[in-house]
Amino acid sequence: MNIKDFRLWIFITILSSFFVFFLIQSTPHIVLIGKEVQTLEFGQKYKEYGAKVKWLLRDLPLQIKIKNEINEKKIGTYKVKYSVQHKNKEIKKTRKIHIVDTQKPKIKLNGSTLSYVCPDQKYKEEGYTAYDNYDKDLTSKVKVDIKHDKIIYTVQDSSFNKAQKVRKISYQDKDIPKLELKGPSTINLYQNDSYTEPGYTSIDICDGDLTDTVQVEGSVDTSKIGTYTLTYISKDSFGNEAKKERVVIVKQKPIHAEKTIYLTFDDGPSASITPGILKILKEENVKATFFVINHSSNLDYLIKKEYDEGHTVGIHSYTHNYSKIYSSTAAYFEDLYAMQNKIERITGIKTTIIRFPGGSSNTISRKYSHGIMSLLTKQVTANGFQYFDWNVGSGDSGDVHTKEAVYQNVISHLTKKSNIVLMHDFEGNTKTLEALRDIIQYGKQNGYTFSRIETNTFPAHHGVNN
Repeated sequence: MNIKDFRLWIFITILSSFFVFFLIQSTPHIVLIGKEVQTLEFGQKYKEYGAKVKWLLRDLPLQIKIKNEINEKKIGTYKVKYSVQHKNKEIKKTRKIHIVDTQKPKIKLNGSTLSYVCPDQKYKEEGYTAYDNYDKDLTSKVKVDIKHDKIIYTVQDSSFNKAQKVRKISYQDKDIPKLELKGPSTINLYQNDSYTEPGYTSIDICDGDLTDTVQVEGSVDTSKIGTYTLTYISKDSFGNEAKKERVVIVKQKPIHAEKTIYLTFDDGPSASITPGILKILKEENVKATFFVINHSSNLDYLIKKEYDEGHTVGIHSYTHNYSKIYSSTAAYFEDLYAMQNKIERITGIKTTIIRFPGGSSNTISRKYSHGIMSLLTKQVTANGFQYFDWNVGSGDSGDVHTKEAVYQNVISHLTKKSNIVLMHDFEGNTKTLEALRDIIQYGKQNGYTFSRIETNTFPAHHGVNN
């Protein structure tokens, strides 16, 4: 083509374009705003940008009807149709929408991606799940390819998106044996008591039962007061080792003290009685023991005052609710530790001196758990607590209603050995408060010594009836 022919071709092309443009513009038509063909990821919301009606380079103010045929819950190709009426003629335009899924499914392995298997065993599948944003649960579609040192999990969704996960297998024993001690980890005994080993178990994931191979290091000599540590060692055939310790505390056996009175007060503190008791004890230079309950925090200062003035603060109960604390041994210890913690917060001392609500001989506990006192009397001692009953009762929580009766009940039952006297420190118990000084003066006049309870005090244990 020579230059003249080329110029002619250019001229004709431009002229044709103008002609086509003129033909288009001379007829009203719909112009889409945005792309005529759109691709949406499944789950992505379609956004309508609208359209205009054009004619001779200007917009016509005509109302366009839009018909959206998209089903956003299903992959596929859909149309959005636009139409408008102009001079009895319908003008149409279509936008094409492709909804696609390009996201891979997700595989989740139960357990670890690195699993240790005993050398002589096969891997036991821990399980897996597969989920796809479009196909939902694909667990049943997962293909599992088992190799020697790995397992390959593969799944493909309906859009051919493929996911893969690998679990590595190491044939070695990395777990220590499961060594468990029977009985408490701390055992309290009195001097010259006999120590009986409660026992132990050891189970290994590869070697099985190793109980017979457990080694126990250390010994207990109950003839000597002290703290003894027993160390239990269990090793499997791959050298993994488990250790546990049990502490045995041998204490001096409590003995009767000659002509000693231990004044004890249960159920306090109380705003109306405790201050008066403390006043008399201070004036008479006598130390006593208070077995306290969780009352209002407004009374905590009285527990602190009891401790600061040299008295023993022991645990009675947090709730003093028989139906709750005697429903099970677990419930009792929950209540016990709650009160121990409260006393420690107030005084800074973790007391282990306790008195059972109703005493160890109570029978009301049968109503809630048969045989529970037989268990508790052993378990509290094994767990480092010392419980104290009484051998002299004032009767101030029963049928006794006068200070004279309280006084007579106490002095008439005193012996020439240890006398643990039960009295109560509850609101309105003026009879005990009014009898207290007379009881103390009687004791002093008759050669008795007054003392507070300590861990080696004679405990005056009752016979257990449940």
